This record gives sequence, structure tokens and C-alpha cells, in this order.
Amino acid sequence: MHTEPSPASFDWRTFQPKLITVLREGYGRSDFLRDLLAGVIVAIVALPLAIAFAIASGVKPEQGLYTAVVGGVLISALGGSRVQIGGPTGAFIVIVYQIVQQHGYEGLAVATLMGGVLLIAMGVARLGSVIQFIPYPVTVGFTSGIALIIATSQVRDFFGLNMPTVPADFVDKLVSYAAHMATWNPAAGALGLASVLIVLGWPRIMTRLPSPLVAIVATTLAVQLFHLQVDTIGSRFGAVPSTLPQLAMPHMTWSLAKEMFPAALTIAMLAAIESLLSAVVADGMIGTRHRSNVELIAQGVANIASPLFGGIPATGAIARTATNVKNGGRTPIAGIIHAVTLLLIMKFFAGWATLIPIAGLAGVLLVVAYNMSEWRHFVGLFRGPRSDVLVLVTTFLLTVLVDLTVALGAGVVLASLLFMRRMASLSQAGYVTAMLREEEADDPKAIAQRSVPSGVEVFEVYGTFFFGAATKFKDSLAQIERPPKVLILRLREVMVIDATGLHVLEEILDKGLRSGPTLILAGVHAQPLFAMQRAGLVDKIGADNLTPDIDEALARARVILGLAPVVESQSSPTT
Repeated sequence: MHTEPSPASFDWRTFQPKLITVLREGYGRSDFLRDLLAGVIVAIVALPLAIAFAIASGVKPEQGLYTAVVGGVLISALGGSRVQIGGPTGAFIVIVYQIVQQHGYEGLAVATLMGGVLLIAMGVARLGSVIQFIPYPVTVGFTSGIALIIATSQVRDFFGLNMPTVPADFVDKLVSYAAHMATWNPAAGALGLASVLIVLGWPRIMTRLPSPLVAIVATTLAVQLFHLQVDTIGSRFGAVPSTLPQLAMPHMTWSLAKEMFPAALTIAMLAAIESLLSAVVADGMIGTRHRSNVELIAQGVANIASPLFGGIPATGAIARTATNVKNGGRTPIAGIIHAVTLLLIMKFFAGWATLIPIAGLAGVLLVVAYNMSEWRHFVGLFRGPRSDVLVLVTTFLLTVLVDLTVALGAGVVLASLLFMRRMASLSQAGYVTAMLREEEADDPKAIAQRSVPSGVEVFEVYGTFFFGAATKFKDSLAQIERPPKVLILRLREVMVIDATGLHVLEEILDKGLRSGPTLILAGVHAQPLFAMQRAGLVDKIGADNLTPDIDEALARARVILGLAPVVESQSSPTT
């Protein structure tokens, strides 16, 4: 068994795909048979989903298949998870549709390629573990928002409404549906409803045969047997190619690259979040540990290759990965077999895809949207802190009403600001000299048990000395009626100091140079001391004014004031 290298030192194994690890451990005939069965079943599940995701994203159905084949092979072969299945996913429908509507497929191809480069950079920079720090309310908020947008985008196809295009804006979409609802096609509505019922009910009858495939086959047969007048893939998009297109580089200009960078960043972040979340879920199912940075690099390579073959963004798919695990897949070979199987299906059965009714696919996507919505988690978060509710609702509304890029950025920023506010509330700065009578007399560390000379003021900072605490410290300083000759700052409870805290200390020192108070620090810990050294404050403060505890600080203050030393009676050392 290979051990994972330490993250502190560079080791080529840090970026070694799991496929190499699996082959080195030994791969036998029984392993292959399990992977073969799982790969074929996952391909059958992926077939209707790849087509449905492509159509919902505003591109041709075959482009979803291209993505599943190309992205599926590369994510499995180069990834850091043993069982990850890659391809198009529902999470990308919203962003892909918006890009295609505004910039066409050329803009989408450029954004996807750039997103792939960003993913590789994130992996090389070892940012895989950082993605997990995106707050949970943000993830739930934009996931639920995406689910709602996917569901509403399927209304036209589900009911067979006679409307040429669907507006991209959420509100405009609802207004347009209301205006065209009288044109609904009962046959399409019946097929859509039947598709939903089959997807939901079939697993109670049989789990081996995927319910989305059963729904698509059943609704397709119904259209052919009863000669129903509904839109099909063939009537709307024409023939579906049976092979991958030739490799072609999208036309990229500097102006287009700048314009598509925000979309590329969203694609990269969304791919990273979804793929690593899927890998974590898979780890829990099979008891292994994925390599997050390797996974990001694989996702990047897949998203660079996908648009070269006419595909759309690819990422790890949680539902298909879980299907792979449940059917016995335990190595990346299963994911590769899934992609090869899809390619063979395209080769020999592409013509049949033209018969699939659009309403049947819409029904499948409505169930996908419902499963994505995480409505139980969404509702559950309302029982949490109000700050989390604010982040959740803000991210959700921005996703639905504005833009996924704005929602993701605003959600993270808002969550960060609220977190910093919480941290600031935990950090305190006290004017200790003014509160001598409030301290417990039996506290051996209390200032009340020590003699504080006239002209000396003692302050103490509790918690992280960052910009939140710095403001409180300045407010405490303002309580002093007359500037002291010596200012003692007790830092025994401060483990971390940031640039703002350092700046406050520098301001005090600068005032001290102009006949202000002399600054003495007591009980400085390692990180604050190191930060002060790097900022050049240690030289300004002076080594004699950096004391280990409050007693040494008071003794130093007496020396500065020219007073005789006082021997304190203490029961224990203090800081």
C-alpha cells in the first residue's frame, strides 16, 4: 500500500493519478469484471442525462455526449479519485445557457478552455483543500438556486408550449410562460408527466435498470406507437452524429478572453466545488481518500480538451459516481469503460436518439432539479444563526434573479464579512488600569495585586489582534484623560496579529518618538513576535521593552520613570 507524501515537502507522488496507484497495487481479472459491469451501467445512466443537460444548456444534444466521452476518459484516467465519473452535469446548465445566449458557442468554448487552465493552476498551487472552506450556506444557496432555474427552464418543453425561445432572465421567463400557457400541447404534457412518474417510481420495481433510461425508452415508444405530435430531438436538432468531431481550436482573441474571464472563473470554481464534493462523497462510500489537487488538475485537462471536441464544461457527477460505486466500480477503469461504452452507443445507435421526445427529457430534468434542490437542507438552515440565513437567502436570490457568478462571489464575501464580525466580537481590548477594582483579589495574575506607578497605564488585548480588535483597542486608548509616560500592552491572550494590529502598534511608537508614551509589550507569543520582527517593529520597540510577563513590564516601566524597584509578593509566575 502506498502512503501519501507529506504536504510540506514536494513529492511527485503528490500529483500521481489514482489510476497509476491502482495498477501498481495490482489489477486482476475479477477487478476488471466488476469495473466492466459498473462502467456499462453508468454509461446507460449517463446517456439520457448527457443529452438532456446539453439541450437544457442551449447547445446540441450530441455536445453533451462529446463531453461525457472526452471528459469521462480524462477525469478517470488522470484524476485523484478511484471512482469519480466525469461528464456534463446539471449544475452547469445555468451558466452554460447564459454564456451561449450572450456569446454563442464560441464564447462558451473559450470560457471552458480558460476555466480548465485555472483548474490546473489551482491544482498545481495545491488549493484543493481550500475549496472545502467555502461556507455551507453559500453552497446550498447557489445549488438550490440552480435547481430552481433548471426546473423553470423546462416548462416550455414539459408542456410543449408554442414559443420560439425562452428568455434567460428568471422573471421574464415566468412572464413569457404565462403569456403562452394557452398554447400547451396535452400530448407533450402527458409524456412529461409520465417521464417524471417513471423516474420516481421505477426504482421501487427494479434498481439494476436505470430509471431515466426507462423513462426515455417508454416515452419514445409511446410517440412512435401512438403517432403523437410532439417535438423530438430529430425534429428540433436534426441527425445526431455517430462519431466525435475533428479536433478544432476555438477562435480566441484577447478582447474575447478578457470578456469571458468572469465566466471562466465561475466554471473553474463550480467544477472544483462539485468534483471535490463528489470525491468526498465517494470516499465515504468506499473508505478511501482522494487526492484533491490531482483531481483539480484532471478536471482542468478535461475542460481544456472538451471544447476542442465541441463539448461543454465537464466535472465530477455525484449521482453517476454513486451509481458506479453501488454497482461494484472500485477503480478508474470503470470510468474509462463508461466513456468508451458511450462512444460505442454513439457509433451504433446515434440514429435512434433522434426519436427521443423533448418532453420526456424535460421530465427527467425536473427530477434532476428536484434532487439538486436540497430543499430539506435549505429549510433546515433557517433554524441556524441569522447570519447563515442571510448568506443562504442572498446567494439563492442572486443566483435566481441576477447571475451565478455574482451570487457565488457575493455569497463568499458576505459569509467572510460575517465571520470576521464574529471574530471581532470574540476579540476584546480592555483598559486594565481603569478596572482595577473589578478584578478578583484572589487572581494571582490580577493587576490589582501589583503596584502600578503613576504615569503608567496598562491595556490588554484578548483574542486575535486583527482589524476588528484594533478598533476596540483605539477606543480603549481614547478613555485616557492624560497621555501616560509609559503604556504597557499585555498580549498574553493574543496568539495572532495581522497587518492592522501591527499598524496600530506602529502608530503608538511614532507618537512615542514625538515625546509620547513609551510602549512596553508583555507576554508576546511566537506568531505576533515573528510578525513584529518582519515588520521591523522589534527594533523600534527595543529589546528591553519586550518583556515575558506583567511583572517584568512594570519593573521596566519603573526604570524608564527613574523609580526605585518594588519587590512584588507573588504566588505564581504571570504573563
